[in-house]
Amino acid sequence: MFSALAKSFAQLSDPSFRQVFWRSVWLSLGVFIALWALAWFALAWLGQDLAIWVGESNPDSTWVVVLEWAYGAAAVAGVLVASLFLFPAVMAGVMAILLDDIAAAVERKHYPRLPPARAQPVGEAILAGLAFAAVALVLNLLALPVYLVLLFLPPFNFFVFYLLNGYLLGREYFELVAVRRVEIAAAKRLRRAYRGRVLLAGAAIAFLLTLPLINLIMPIVATGFMLHVFESLRRRAEV
Repeated sequence: MFSALAKSFAQLSDPSFRQVFWRSVWLSLGVFIALWALAWFALAWLGQDLAIWVGESNPDSTWVVVLEWAYGAAAVAGVLVASLFLFPAVMAGVMAILLDDIAAAVERKHYPRLPPARAQPVGEAILAGLAFAAVALVLNLLALPVYLVLLFLPPFNFFVFYLLNGYLLGREYFELVAVRRVEIAAAKRLRRAYRGRVLLAGAAIAFLLTLPLINLIMPIVATGFMLHVFESLRRRAEV
């Protein structure tokens, strides 16, 4: 497993990896520019209404000027802070659309004898996505009381966090790469047969996703990492 992770990190210099990373950066910036514009107009509209209300209730113009300045500073600071925290999540979402290119690059370098990848039917992809979303929602709702109880009890809260997210991320990335080679039903059977290894791989991804800066490249690394894990397990199952 460590070897698979090392191989994925080592391939970060691959042109395909760099291309997906920078395309994700620019697309994410485009999304944020659009969101910033919407936030600017919305905040300006709310600020104007607030200034009018204060001006009507308090004729002293000094208070209106102070309020407008404070509101503007708080709005700008709020948008910047929200952008700082949301950018990795938005970038990961954009990058998810491009991860098939990463899997193809890993296969070209490490598994050149593989036949052309299977094209996953749209209906199958939609159903798999809905099933995963439902499982993630249910498990997170079930885990919420446990999180609250263990909030101030480390390391038990971290254990629950990595156990849950290890399962979800292991399942997501394993099936993402597996359906390129096998039907979704076969991918699920293989994942369940080696659930322990997939869980550990998912927990490693979850841990690295919590590290600043590294989390920006983790969807790329996680795809390559899990593809190596999948190929290893698939060959083991065939023996």
